[in-house]
Amino acid sequence: MLGLKLPTDPRWVNIAEKNIEEILIDHAFCEQKAASNAISLIIQYPHLTDLVQEMTAICQEEMQHFSMVHDKLIERGFKLGFDRKDSYVADLAKYLKAEVSGGPRESHFVNQLLFGAMIEARSCERFKILSEELKDLDLKVFYRDLMESEARHYTTFLHFAKKYGKGIDVDKRWKEFLEFEASLMDKYGKSKSIHG
Repeated sequence: MLGLKLPTDPRWVNIAEKNIEEILIDHAFCEQKAASNAISLIIQYPHLTDLVQEMTAICQEEMQHFSMVHDKLIERGFKLGFDRKDSYVADLAKYLKAEVSGGPRESHFVNQLLFGAMIEARSCERFKILSEELKDLDLKVFYRDLMESEARHYTTFLHFAKKYGKGIDVDKRWKEFLEFEASLMDKYGKSKSIHG
């Protein structure tokens, strides 16, 4: 369903399990950034009522998830700490920026939506792995529930890219982006983070 071209290295879950504090901290900031991304789309495209409604719902849900992850940190005696650079996300953004350098606003908009879809797709895949492979039963259930939300968000972003990408071959662009993301996963996939 997600279309990802390269699955996560199976060894990643072992890294995650041994570094659950780091994973939870990184996850909390991922949720916060996802909410910020939705707000950014609302600010830039306030005239698209259906987009504003959906991004408002996503923002609220992402902040609820942030709160839930933060609660998990507190339950385990951990603190949020400070955000870290996410090289995977930076590389995705750099690729899409190069795609529309000097291009029309509509092309930039489609890329913003594809960026959101890709982040949600990889998060969904990672949460699925955590829900199936972690030994911690509490976190297994936690990640199973969150996985379903990420899948919904992924399809929402793709829907809007196709709806508003008039004159753009969104399917072709998405396939090319999936290929690029797969090349990134050769480089990443072994760090103590949700995407890295």
